[in-house]
Amino acid sequence: MRKLLTFFLQLFTFWLPAAHAADVPMAGSLAPTFALKDQGGKVQKLEDYRGKWVVLYFYPKDDTPGCTEEACKFRDDMMEITQMGAQVLGISVDDSASHAKFAAKYNLPFPLLADEGGTTAKAYGAFSDWGLFGIAKRYTYLIDPQGRIAKVYLKVDTSKHSADIIADLKALRK
Repeated sequence: MRKLLTFFLQLFTFWLPAAHAADVPMAGSLAPTFALKDQGGKVQKLEDYRGKWVVLYFYPKDDTPGCTEEACKFRDDMMEITQMGAQVLGISVDDSASHAKFAAKYNLPFPLLADEGGTTAKAYGAFSDWGLFGIAKRYTYLIDPQGRIAKVYLKVDTSKHSADIIADLKALRK
C-alpha cells in the first residue's frame, strides 16, 4: 500500500491545485500558530522559536524522491542556516513514527512535525484534499523573529530551495 501511495504521489504531485490567494497567509501577516509532535514525540510550538528566523517547509510525503532531495539539501546547508539564526522545521501529514524513520535514514538534524489531521497545513493554505486522504503541498514560509511571515514560496524547486532560502535570509537580515 505504501509503495502504491508513494507512486501515486510522485506521479500526480505536479497536478496539485494551486491555493487561492485568500487561503495562503501573505508576507507581513502573523504566522498561524501550531503545536505539533516531532519525530521524537516532543511537542514543538511556533512560539518556542520567537527571536529566531524559522524556515517552515511543508512537504507531501516522507522518503519520496522530491521530499528526500529537499530535506537533504536543508541538512547539507544546516550550518549556514543556523549561523544566520534560523531554524528549519519540516511539516507533512505523516505521523511521528514515519518522520523518525525518515530523519534517521537521512540524518536530518531538524524537527519533522506530524500534522496528521492537516490542521496546520490548512492554516497555511498548504493542504491538498484528495478525498480519501490529504497531503501537504510543497510550500515554504520564511518567518521572521517576531513571528511574522517574511516570504512565501508557493513554487519550490527541491534541488535549489535551500540555496534560495539562504540567499533570502541574507537579504532580509540586512
